[in-house]
Amino acid sequence: MTNNLTQLHELADLILSIEQSMRAADFWQAQVPAPAAMASRTPFCADTLAFSEWLQFVFIPRMRTLIEQNAALPGASAIAPLAEEALAEKPGKREVVERLRQFDRVITANV
Repeated sequence: MTNNLTQLHELADLILSIEQSMRAADFWQAQVPAPAAMASRTPFCADTLAFSEWLQFVFIPRMRTLIEQNAALPGASAIAPLAEEALAEKPGKREVVERLRQFDRVITANV
């Protein structure tokens, strides 16, 4: 199934916005985790990465690849509630969570 071009543009903008929000909140890291850490089979690499690391090194690159290749997108998304929990004590989380909430809505809207 071909993705709606408007949805792809909106998602590309949101992925960039998520990255910008993470940088502003000082969640962005210069050090790339070991490949084994990112290859975890546990959902969200929860056993090897912090949630913000998973966003930066797994989620954002995978979504960029799907968008660039016009590949099949997830049918639904519920990342914002997990972000709310995982980033609960972190200052600056509000913008990141809001961007992820927008991402969830865009993905789920075209089911």
